[in-house]
Amino acid sequence: MTDHRIPVRSGAAFLLREGATLTVIDPMGMQVADLLAFNADDAREVISSGRTLDYAETIRLTTGHSLYSNRSRPMLDIVGDSVGVHDFLLTPCSVDTFDHFYPDLERHRGCFGNLVEALAPFGIGPDSIPVAFNCFMNVPVDPEGRLRVLPPLSKAGDHIAFVARMDLIIGLTACSAPTSNGGSFKPIDYRIMPA
Repeated sequence: MTDHRIPVRSGAAFLLREGATLTVIDPMGMQVADLLAFNADDAREVISSGRTLDYAETIRLTTGHSLYSNRSRPMLDIVGDSVGVHDFLLTPCSVDTFDHFYPDLERHRGCFGNLVEALAPFGIGPDSIPVAFNCFMNVPVDPEGRLRVLPPLSKAGDHIAFVARMDLIIGLTACSAPTSNGGSFKPIDYRIMPA
């Protein structure tokens, strides 16, 4: 097993081989991690919120669900989840997010900018970045359909684990948006266990 830490408000990208297990860990609690997946052999095949939510028939994705690609193929199976509340509706935060929601705060490139930088060595550009699977993000939907972003329910040491269904390029962040993380910023850990 290999353990890694993503520093506060930054991101990483790495290869995850078919059959390997990726465990995303919130080491301090109440911190979101944006996760992307691309087919390592053809990065035009990418994780899809729409396909996944359609096939799962729920927005509450947890153990037993798969994350699908834009080509309707499973990319990641969720095999462990100590929180049970994640988001697959909202796009990675960006400079534009900060301009829109946080005009009084210092601008930040957000998860989008961090993913762009991390994925560039793999030849993946900004226009290829889709909606992320937001580990630990708490986005309830009220009866009128309005979205709210509340502090994550994750506590120190909570995790979500995925098994890769194909060779993947993974993008992963320690989210930079204040509201998503309960007003503070912390690192994200991840562990890779080979097949």
